[in-house]
Amino acid sequence: MKIAVLFATISSAAAFVPGSSNAFGRTTAVNAAAQDFLEAEPYWSQADVPVNVFKNKAPFTGKVVSTKRIVGPKATGETCHIIIDHKGDFPYWEGQSWGVIPPGTREKDGKPHSVRLYSIASSRYGDGMDGQTGSLCVRRATYWCPELQADDPAKKGICSNFLCDTKPGDEITMTGPAGKVMLMPEEDPKTDLIMVATGTGIAPYRGFIRRLFMEDTPAAKAYEGQAWLFLGVANSDALLYDDEWQEAKAKGGDKFRLDYALSREQTNKKGGKMYIQDKVGEYADEIFTKLDNGAHIYFCGLKGMMPGIQDMLKEVCAEKGIEYDEWLKGLKKAKQWHVEVY
Repeated sequence: MKIAVLFATISSAAAFVPGSSNAFGRTTAVNAAAQDFLEAEPYWSQADVPVNVFKNKAPFTGKVVSTKRIVGPKATGETCHIIIDHKGDFPYWEGQSWGVIPPGTREKDGKPHSVRLYSIASSRYGDGMDGQTGSLCVRRATYWCPELQADDPAKKGICSNFLCDTKPGDEITMTGPAGKVMLMPEEDPKTDLIMVATGTGIAPYRGFIRRLFMEDTPAAKAYEGQAWLFLGVANSDALLYDDEWQEAKAKGGDKFRLDYALSREQTNKKGGKMYIQDKVGEYADEIFTKLDNGAHIYFCGLKGMMPGIQDMLKEVCAEKGIEYDEWLKGLKKAKQWHVEVY
């Protein structure tokens, strides 16, 4: 996911044996040991979160392992999952972003392209669970010209098209890792997580869910809360990582919960299209109770999602006799409210 805009190198030695290829075209290592070698001490401490280790003037060069389209033929646009090899030299935490500097120069002034930030779509251990890679979830940005009745290549997204066109072995100039607003709270393992995404805003939550339900991490062993994922997309072909969410449900049981809002296939209670705010609103009472009990709520995706979300929350607050601004102020003060939109 693109958004607007370390600690010292960690040893990454752990024993692995060969495994089978996963859905994203990378051979997944069969871990001979737990995913516990990139942890803080204690594991939940956020005192040494790596931030901006690599900057524009001294960036990092990663190498593409694979680039794979991950949506069906009827999806609205193309979304790719890109695995990048950093050889363990670019540590990051779940919820952070990488900067990408596309090659070439700007047509208007000949200067290098500016950095674009993308939420990292993997846990700190990467898709191979060996701490050697990280992943991005990128939608190709195109512009449909009504006069041409075709995509206008002059107005396509420079960085997203570069990333979606990459092939194994291609180099990517990178900065970061950036951001702390979307970090996952782990000190209290009973903390509920409510994760709301539209489209590629799913990226940080993939890291959360892999860490809690698919990897042998200290966080996974300790977790006793419930992670509840809401994803809004246009249709079933546009769903992202559904096979992984089904696996998380199988492994996590009641600790993992999943709801989709498919705007072109489902209707809301008023008979209109089912948008993300409508799906979240169906569970308003339960969500408010969870937040009252200390749950953290996350929003990630297009900035256009937030007005609808906020209107829905204001309506629920009015029905409950709660003053919305004070309620929201309380969540922010308690660091339970996390927003990253673009």
